[in-house]
Amino acid sequence: MAAVSGTAPRHPRLSPRIRLWGQVLAGLAILAALALHVGAEAFLVGIASITLPAVVAAAGLGAIATIAAAWRWRIVARRLGLALGWRRAVAAYYRSQFLNSVLPGGVVGDVHRALWHGRDGDRAHAARAVVAERAAGQAVQVVLLVALVLSLPGWIDTSAIGIVLLIVGVVAAIGVGAAVASRRVRAAASREARHLRVMFGHPGAALGAALASLVVVACHVATFLVACAAVGVAATPQTLVAVSLVAVLAAGIPLGVGGWGPREAAAAWAFTAAGLDAAAGVAASTAFGVLALLSVAPGALVIVVGAVRGRRRSATNADLAPGGAVTR
Repeated sequence: MAAVSGTAPRHPRLSPRIRLWGQVLAGLAILAALALHVGAEAFLVGIASITLPAVVAAAGLGAIATIAAAWRWRIVARRLGLALGWRRAVAAYYRSQFLNSVLPGGVVGDVHRALWHGRDGDRAHAARAVVAERAAGQAVQVVLLVALVLSLPGWIDTSAIGIVLLIVGVVAAIGVGAAVASRRVRAAASREARHLRVMFGHPGAALGAALASLVVVACHVATFLVACAAVGVAATPQTLVAVSLVAVLAAGIPLGVGGWGPREAAAAWAFTAAGLDAAAGVAASTAFGVLALLSVAPGALVIVVGAVRGRRRSATNADLAPGGAVTR
């Protein structure tokens, strides 16, 4: 009889590289399907519609959104006892957004921001601050979207909403049940709940984070409205805001790169549901994607400046190292 090992068999897991490539390919597949459905011309129209005034408006809105997001981050970080100055927070947030826009997954910039903030101190609290402030922004965005959709009677089939809510409820119930059954998960959930109470338990902190999130969402929606105006979409302001919220929220789905794919699919669906042309939705979303990338371009400058300073520090440390030869 073969010897029985005391170690439980490990289930094979996909490597991070394979998961990232899977996300990229999924985003490309969505874009290809949209091109077959509405035509590739919709993407070209979106790119061709971008003008200098639109770029300037997007850059200004992006700056306001970045400052507001950095404010939200500082609120949460300070509640956890972490120091974070204004200038460093804004620069780090620009860098984070740029990395999220050009790298697969949409969270690489946030991971880098958490590691950067916690490099000389508490990395666990630094990571909690980043996750919490991003989650707060997403929560505010979802609440606004639900409120707008419900305020537009007949905009979306209510039976479809009911089915989606039922599915979400069942999945959530299964997840909660699995969590309750695990002692380790219960302990972790209890620990993180205590940290959440510290971060958002104070009325001032909760109000500040909510207000900052409203500013961020408003700037993103306004940028999408700029894209709609550039493309030439004609609809009521309420409808345009609603479809913009759908597209902006979908951009956070971790597929593709920088939201490309899910955002365009969501825009096409939302435009169709609102009685507009799906191709116009794809064109507007394409224009928004380019404008959004340009609005976070200062993050690339932050990366370059950081790299140059890092090399200078390394060279200085090498010159000052014991036994190191100093050349003149």
